[in-house]
Amino acid sequence: MKRLIIICEGPTEQAFCNDLLRDYFQSKDIILEAPTIKHSNGGIVAWDTLKKQIVRHLNEGNCIVSLFVDYYRIRDSYNFPGWMTSKNISNVYDRMHFLFEQMSLNMDEKLRSRFVPYIQLHEFEGLLFSDISVFQNNFTKNELNFSLLESAVNSADTPEEINNGPATAPSERLKKAVCGYDKVTDGAFLALEIGLETIREKCILFNEWIKRLETC
Repeated sequence: MKRLIIICEGPTEQAFCNDLLRDYFQSKDIILEAPTIKHSNGGIVAWDTLKKQIVRHLNEGNCIVSLFVDYYRIRDSYNFPGWMTSKNISNVYDRMHFLFEQMSLNMDEKLRSRFVPYIQLHEFEGLLFSDISVFQNNFTKNELNFSLLESAVNSADTPEEINNGPATAPSERLKKAVCGYDKVTDGAFLALEIGLETIREKCILFNEWIKRLETC
């Protein structure tokens, strides 16, 4: 079986990989491991630090290494390859593809073929807007302001494009819409309820990533 290592930004992304992606990839004869970023308290780190972990995993041997980190959390000071140049690309999907290419080119040529660059646009929580009906099945009317979720969905063409501003990022919208929302336990459970197939149908970049991982 092939071995796939997805380095996760934190416990939320790790739970998603373990609960939703592990069985899927196992059905494709791919063993999934989902470690979190080292030298971090559950958040993104500078590219140089992250690259060291990527290379360390690649040097373990016969494995593919990828990432599951949020675009929204990356700062200019983290110096991701091509980051400042990417800001001049207006189309978000073109921008992300450019970043992926630059991340790949920044890797040693001998390791490049086994590295699948990925950044989640705009953050993991955006995936949960792929089917907001599941919120009504899991939260009471007193806990849920469903109109806020509807407003978020109507604000963008796809869940991945929901605004990444400080007050309008997907995670911030969920905190306002769901009383007591827990990003780790609720996030992974809701994603499981929505299902991988629906998420892939609604989220272009995410679907491209899964396709590449299962065929590399």
